[in-house]
Amino acid sequence: MPETAGMRTPRLIAIVLLALGGSAVSAEALLVHNARGLTLDERGRVLRFDAMSVGADGRVQAIGRMAEVAAKAGDARRVDAGGQVLMPGLIDAHGHVLALGAARRSLQLRDTADLAAALAAVKAHAAARPDAAWITGGGWNQAAWKLGRFPTAAELDSAESARPVWLSRVDGHAGWANSRALRLAGITRDTPDPGGGRIERDAAGEPTGVLVDAAMDLVERLVPAEDAAEMAANLDTAEAELLALGLTSVHDAGISAAADQLLRRRVAAGQLKIRLYGMARGSDAAFMARLRAEGPLKDAAGPESGHYSLRAVKLFADGALGSRGAALIDPYSDAPATRGLLFHGDTELLAQMRAAARAGFQVNVHAIGDAANRQVLAGFEALRREMGARSTELRHRIEHAQVIALADIPRLARDGVIASVQPTHATSDMNMAEDRVGPQRIQGAYAWQRLLRSGARLACGSDFPVEEPSPWAGLYAAVTREDAEGRPVGGWYRQQALTPVHALDCFTRGAAYAGHAEQDVGSLTPGHRADFILVDRDPLTSSPAALLKTRVLQTWVGGRLVHTRPQEP
Repeated sequence: MPETAGMRTPRLIAIVLLALGGSAVSAEALLVHNARGLTLDERGRVLRFDAMSVGADGRVQAIGRMAEVAAKAGDARRVDAGGQVLMPGLIDAHGHVLALGAARRSLQLRDTADLAAALAAVKAHAAARPDAAWITGGGWNQAAWKLGRFPTAAELDSAESARPVWLSRVDGHAGWANSRALRLAGITRDTPDPGGGRIERDAAGEPTGVLVDAAMDLVERLVPAEDAAEMAANLDTAEAELLALGLTSVHDAGISAAADQLLRRRVAAGQLKIRLYGMARGSDAAFMARLRAEGPLKDAAGPESGHYSLRAVKLFADGALGSRGAALIDPYSDAPATRGLLFHGDTELLAQMRAAARAGFQVNVHAIGDAANRQVLAGFEALRREMGARSTELRHRIEHAQVIALADIPRLARDGVIASVQPTHATSDMNMAEDRVGPQRIQGAYAWQRLLRSGARLACGSDFPVEEPSPWAGLYAAVTREDAEGRPVGGWYRQQALTPVHALDCFTRGAAYAGHAEQDVGSLTPGHRADFILVDRDPLTSSPAALLKTRVLQTWVGGRLVHTRPQEP
């Protein structure tokens, strides 16, 4: 078949990349034309254009009609977009970059249909690694297996018993150990539950093999730490996948001291292509002490880079709904003996929030259950009373904001608290969420429209690798409230779905605002960084189902080409 302009452009640029040894094209003035351009302006209105000029500084100079833009672009290099859709690079406001890389390079049970399939996968993985001291991985989900209970150490022993096995649940808030791992950790019927954690036990009080939230540390402290080479490989793996998906920025929800050093080295060497907004891991006391003394890192390589900042702190109020670790005001509807777990008392959590905010850091607190969200909102209200505008200007966030008492929803807007939500959590959790909280509390769960109508700001992400990192799956879930197979028809509590424009705004401008970067990224209006993608369909006019088939043809960051889709045979 004859070659079209849309086919030629990716091929020509791929040749350029090959000639440069795979490195990104250097920043230069560009005139991108023959595009079906779209972006949202500062008021969230849709703008359409067919040409965009980019300065040598990597920022958008103008968008509009080709004749008008070309007249101002001078001798800029022309890039033919081949008639494809040109739109802002997408932003994931909550992910775990190194964990994604590690997940891609380890045993993952996300796609196993049942317990038997999971055990077979563990057995095969262990057999292929006879020299490994530990067998590790994750992604299991007893709800997806329709098991009706947690798996046990005895069951895991049937796949591997000689070496310790440790597998994290899909949400990262529970772990599954075999008997060897329990013995090494010294966990017996006499081991007390740690604060903020729970050891699952059988009717006789014996540990069953599943540890929830803080109890996970009993085993995790024994698992050999990744070395520098493994961390670097994890970063490389994740970055390549994220750029290929059209993500140009990610807010990393839990930067460790080691990850921080790796990222600073990458930025200093000019080797980080994606933009990362870091949330420091608040549980690391030594790391936090150093950061409080140094203050927020607004740009690791100066104001013209914008590739890595560390100006937020990630704290935890509770666990996850699937493992019943989320803290609820009233007991679980399907387990009346428990209300979940608050990780900290009110005074202790407020002290952590206060220390971070007074040092100038945005405070981002994981809160799933309505009791946890209420506790966090009270903490932010206390900070506003104590610090006034200095606190609200930091743009504090609740990460997940999944189940909120209806009376508490207006409190977010009142105190300027951002709801950092993950649309695919709703479609993943709908198989168990209402069982957990019942028909009344579900009204305030995954309630994106209620949050918007209250005046709260939303920022959208995925929480990868808990969920898959595809922002297209996120956009689809946001507008349909259906799973990939279109279930339930009409959407799960569809009245809380976002419009296509609101969904795009949430993955662009909303996420940018949540990272103090709305003047730099999230839009392609003049003055913003030229972070853009070429895709094969328009997310605002395509059918929702078509979103899941979106192909990202090219990804550009700061006017530099950083990803080209491989040529199809």
